[in-house]
Amino acid sequence: MKFLQNKLFAFAVTFFLLNLSANQICNAQSKLITNIGSRKTTSLNGKWQYIVDPYETGFYDYRYQERKEKDREAYWNSDVPDNKTDRKEHGYADKYSLNVPGDWNSQDAKFLYYEGNVWYKKSFDYKKSASTNHVFLYFGAVNYRADVYLNGHKLGMHKGGFTPFDFEIDDSILKETNNYLVVKVDNKRFKDEVPTLNTDWWNYGGITRDVDIVELPASYITDYFIQLKRPADPVKIPPDNAEVEGWIKVSGASEKQTANIEIPELKIKKSFEVIDGFCKVSFKLPKVQLWSPENPKLYRVIVSTNADKTVEKIGFRTIEVKGKQVLLNGKPIFMRGICVHEEIPQEGRRAYSKQDALQLLGWAKSLSCNMMRLAHYPHDETMTRMADSVGVLIWSEIPVYWTIEFTNNEVLGKAKAQLSEMITRDHNRASIIIWSVGNETPLSQARTDFMHALIDDARQADPTRLVSAALETRTENGKILIDDPLGQFTDLVSVNEYLGWYGGLPNNCRTARWESKYDKPLFFSETGAEAKGGFHADSLTRWSEEYQEWYYKEQVEMMKRMPDNYVGMSPWILSDFRSPKRNNPLYQEGWNNKGLIDHDGKKKKAFYVLKAYYDSKITTK
Repeated sequence: MKFLQNKLFAFAVTFFLLNLSANQICNAQSKLITNIGSRKTTSLNGKWQYIVDPYETGFYDYRYQERKEKDREAYWNSDVPDNKTDRKEHGYADKYSLNVPGDWNSQDAKFLYYEGNVWYKKSFDYKKSASTNHVFLYFGAVNYRADVYLNGHKLGMHKGGFTPFDFEIDDSILKETNNYLVVKVDNKRFKDEVPTLNTDWWNYGGITRDVDIVELPASYITDYFIQLKRPADPVKIPPDNAEVEGWIKVSGASEKQTANIEIPELKIKKSFEVIDGFCKVSFKLPKVQLWSPENPKLYRVIVSTNADKTVEKIGFRTIEVKGKQVLLNGKPIFMRGICVHEEIPQEGRRAYSKQDALQLLGWAKSLSCNMMRLAHYPHDETMTRMADSVGVLIWSEIPVYWTIEFTNNEVLGKAKAQLSEMITRDHNRASIIIWSVGNETPLSQARTDFMHALIDDARQADPTRLVSAALETRTENGKILIDDPLGQFTDLVSVNEYLGWYGGLPNNCRTARWESKYDKPLFFSETGAEAKGGFHADSLTRWSEEYQEWYYKEQVEMMKRMPDNYVGMSPWILSDFRSPKRNNPLYQEGWNNKGLIDHDGKKKKAFYVLKAYYDSKITTK
């Protein structure tokens, strides 16, 4: 009886009838609508009025109690006085406007280091289509906490600065004219949040990604998972007989309903019975071209019911670990990677647009990369979709970073929610091959249990991809040891090392002795040194481009001596980025300058060292 009362109650019957796996049940729970670009939408992007509210006056009264919904002084209610004697102590005006999507820090000098509360307001007219039964308000991301109000009614609250969320709008709230949408955005850092207080990147605040109204029929496709099944033998993937395995989730489904999948180019048209809003998917693909960085082939996939239809482009490929190798489509792959923050350095702002994604991906391609680590949080959906199109492998990560409260179950819940939202949004992206559950977390049993739980969730949500985390190493008796206990649970062992920057000089790489406890693929998820762009000196001078160049030369030579389980690296980092931890007045000034490309978009000398190494790996492995 207890089983029927748990959070899987709604799907228990489906599980019994269809013998669904845990990963399918996990995904079937998700209420997040996916593939927004294929839906009927109305964009709310553009200019939004704002009020800066560091004391949260619009949210709390003078006794510091949360205001009631109808409180006239609440900032989510109208700022228009009823008459000339009416007192209103808040107001929205066009002269105080911010662009959405966008961070507030880069839009006005007064926001440069601001962390706190900003109220956003958007007025709009909207007439629902006759065929529409459900209307949702969809946010690509808001950093960090968003309290959302429409026409004085609270739609809901969401935490997590880098993942999407949506709220359904009741017909009684939505009007045809003069809708009054208010979002309270709070980007303050707290020790019991994800990420926590201490990070090495700037905490951009705001409505940083797209905002859309989404229209859906009475019965609609919520989500679907259409990927190649892991073959029994990862080396043998028959192109004439590759098998797809997945599922489709339908909300408001009738008792007798079918869901359909069409792939016109492959002459595929399959129908599946929907039971309790859910159906398994399994079929074979004839003569499919497998997706890879060299051939980023995408197929137009149509998912439909008798009431709804969604269309998107999906690539088909497999990613596996076999012994000491990572196999893409059954063949060993060397990951020529680079880390990147979601930032445009020339403007010191969050990246969000297709143009931004193409700039960052283009820089990586010019470095001869076939892979990018999106650090240290899920990047905009535009980035992962463009990676599909241009052919770049992706490591996608949640911001479990450094000193999270690993003994706090509520924090674990927040991390799990962000992991679920990341995977739900992007589980049909061929480019994503690794889900990462964190970065540089300190050793303790509580931490290992915390991270292990996230790894288990990732595998249940998506059994087709690899799971890892960026681990640290330790030195003992002159050896650099890779023995983090979390390594026993990850698919590949990924480590960060800065030998020659945080300790010693670059030539210490020549005598470095590495020893790994794990007989698994070894990936170097970070390495790097800072250099101020345009500062030139001899190679022993810290902060110079020449020092960084020397660092990379020694790193490359050390990598050439790695054992045969070495499968790639993603140095830190593609371009310089803002960080309030970096306060050297000559060489940093609030920037982490480990980028291979500087603030102005110019390539540093080390860029060409890494590129030459990657060029050599294209033909040798």
